[in-house]
This record gives sequence, structure tokens and C-alpha cells, in this order.
Amino acid sequence: MNVRVVAALAAAFALACRSSTVPGPAPATAPSPSPEPGEGHFANIRQLTFGGQNAEAYFSADGRRLTFQATVDTGGCDQQFVMNVDGSGRRRISNGQGKTTCGYFYDGDRRVLFASTHAASPACPPRPDMSQGYVWVLDDFDIYTARPDGSDLRRLTNSPGYDAEATVSPDGRRIVFTSVRDGDLEIYTMNVDGADVRRLTHEIGYDGGPFFSHDGTKIVYRASHPAPEQQASYRALLQRNLVRPSQMELWVMDADGANRRQITRLGGANFAPYFTPDDRRIIFSSNHTNPRGRSFDLYLINADGTGLEQVTTHGEFDGFPMFSPDGRKLVWASNRNGRVQGETNIFIADWRP
Repeated sequence: MNVRVVAALAAAFALACRSSTVPGPAPATAPSPSPEPGEGHFANIRQLTFGGQNAEAYFSADGRRLTFQATVDTGGCDQQFVMNVDGSGRRRISNGQGKTTCGYFYDGDRRVLFASTHAASPACPPRPDMSQGYVWVLDDFDIYTARPDGSDLRRLTNSPGYDAEATVSPDGRRIVFTSVRDGDLEIYTMNVDGADVRRLTHEIGYDGGPFFSHDGTKIVYRASHPAPEQQASYRALLQRNLVRPSQMELWVMDADGANRRQITRLGGANFAPYFTPDDRRIIFSSNHTNPRGRSFDLYLINADGTGLEQVTTHGEFDGFPMFSPDGRKLVWASNRNGRVQGETNIFIADWRP
């Protein structure tokens, strides 16, 4: 999911090689927000980015750095960056062409995955036509790998259409990702060199946003499977490289695709799931309390679908959560503390279980 989608999600429902440095964080005197009433899991919130659209921040294995994507000017596209967990040392690692999404550290933090459209065109892809309602564009992404300084850029996928949303298994051997290569939005795995591609999902509709459990045995993901009477409309949009994401639920499956089961039935858009460090629960973002409203909050749910618990209570967007490797911190993207309406920044907090 690209950063423009982050801003558009809340608005629409109211309604995600040459390196370079980017401007550093705001002065240390800039106040970070206190937890909102009811946010008992958070302590010591720190704001890491200040201005623009910043999202999908994910920890390195050593817990010292973050990947994230950002749009740093109004006319630009999302690009991939890395920074230290205190917000310092921010550096662009993508080549500045096209649009990027979904960065992820792997190989002992020696490499970073991300998806980019730059091979299709160095220009920003056109924005979708919203006259038919809120839709996502399935841009012509392919998956790339580079060193954390942006050097040694390598292409891992080379199929027409959308290949993105890639993350890596805990043992570092398999990449899980979303692709339209077989005519529908399905989840696949492949070796870290791009070989041995295996399809895991087979239901009509969008299956995406996959993450492995910490023990490597499960994959959690978001899905939107249209009812029979909605499938023709879904396929018509897909033929135009579009998908409508307003109804998504969370699913879990074994790492080989077996035993797929739905774990939420909340309505609205439920997305960005990530396992808690003990793999017993899943944290995710949802607007199910008011699918037409502005607010997306973080929630916890047991891996069997029981025990729903609200984590954030801020009135706008909170999404893309990830726990640090030691489980002591949570990083996420939020509209809180923004200087302008719809600004999305990255925050980190101490986690209270």
C-alpha cells in the first residue's frame, strides 16, 4: 500500500541506484504526543517524521533501524528510505524514479526488499479516476533488493503487472508477496533469489499484505473475496488494474498455504496485520466501527478470532503496526500530531503488554 493511499484511505472512507539524504527530523524541542485516553498499551511515544506522507515503517532484525516509504514533496512519488529508530540518519535507498512501496529488511540486515515501478516508467504512475468511487490502482510494480545504502540494486520479479507487498520468512529463506501474474490478486512465495515461485491462495478476490508469524509456521494476510453477485464487477475493475478495498477481512494460513481460515468478520476495511511476538495475537488497523468515517484504529485479536481489543483511540488514521524484534516497542503510522490535515507520520512507543 503506497503512502498516498494512507492519506486517501481516511479521506475516501470519510468521506500505502543512487541514495541521498533527506531533511532531518524536526528540532528535539518539537513535542511528541502523549497517549490518548484508553491507549494503555503505549508509553513514551516519540514522533520520528515531521511533515508529508510517511508510512509502512518496519524494523530491522537488530531493532536499530527502520525502512519506510515517504513522499517528500507534493509532486513526487513514494520513495523508500531507511533511518535509525530515533529518526536520525534518514537516507533514500530507491533510485528516485517511479513509485515504490513495501520495504523490508532481511539477510541479517544486509539487504532491503521493496517494490518499484521504475522499470515500467521513470515517471509517477497516473492517479486513479475516483469518479466511480474509491479504488486502488494496481501499478506495474516489480520486487527489487538493494543494500541499505541503496547500492547493488537487483530485480527479483519480471512479470507483467503488480508484484509487491513482499516480506521475508524468519529463517530468511522465502519471500511472501502479492501478485496478479495468474489473472487475480493472489499470495505467492519464492526463494530470496526469486526462484521457485509457489502460489498459496486460490479464492477469487484480493489476497495480500502477508506477514509470517515469528515461528515461521503461519502467514497472516488481508483479503476481500466478492460474493458471487459481485464477482463480475470485481473482474471488470481488475481488467483495468483497479481494486476496491473498502471491504477487507483478516485471514491466517499455514506457511505452505494450507488451512486457510478467516479470523475477522467485522465489516469495513481491516488490514496491516502483524503477529504479536508470542504469535498468539495479531495487531491490525480497522475502520469497522464506522466504515464511512475518518477513523482507523489499531486493534488486537487472538489468532483464533476471539478477544478483540482496541489499542488506539485517536480520531483519525492509525495503521501499519509492527513490533520490535524484542517486543518492547511498537512502530506505526498515524495522522496524530499533524501540522496539516491528513499529514501522516511515523511514531514509535514503548509497548505495555
